[in-house]
Amino acid sequence: MEYNGLLPHFPREIRLFIAAFVVILSVGFFTGLLFINETESNTPTGIEENYLGNEEDEDAEVMKFKKGDREMLTIVHTHILSMSLIFFLLGGLVWMTRCSKKWKLFLTIEPFLSVILTFGGIYLMWKGILWFKYIVIFSGILMTLTFTGSASLVLWQCLKPARK
Repeated sequence: MEYNGLLPHFPREIRLFIAAFVVILSVGFFTGLLFINETESNTPTGIEENYLGNEEDEDAEVMKFKKGDREMLTIVHTHILSMSLIFFLLGGLVWMTRCSKKWKLFLTIEPFLSVILTFGGIYLMWKGILWFKYIVIFSGILMTLTFTGSASLVLWQCLKPARK
């Protein structure tokens, strides 16, 4: 079965349905990034304070406390499950686009590695391996870039009719 370039050949209605899904998925994904920005978890210090607290810092504008065991397990569990489903669905659509297999492989496998490194890294940092905050930032940026690239590729090929 030939799947490379299949997406632009779908009927217009199905391509619009897929495009609507990817737009809403993107709104949800980028809203999560806005939340990260609001919690100031986009810097190494911010990530550390968000999960380990900042009770010792007398000059802190907002007092943050170390997350408990149940809260951390809930954060890691829900994010790994939901993000893996998001990237599985988006990856399935990527494989139907017209693009090189190397790019498709990168765009569909890398996010799973980033999910494990990001949320596993948050957990390991919370357990005391503080240098993982740098892995969390790097993998989070890479995850965002691959999501953006995948969503853009799918949207572009949904909205661009196939050549006859």
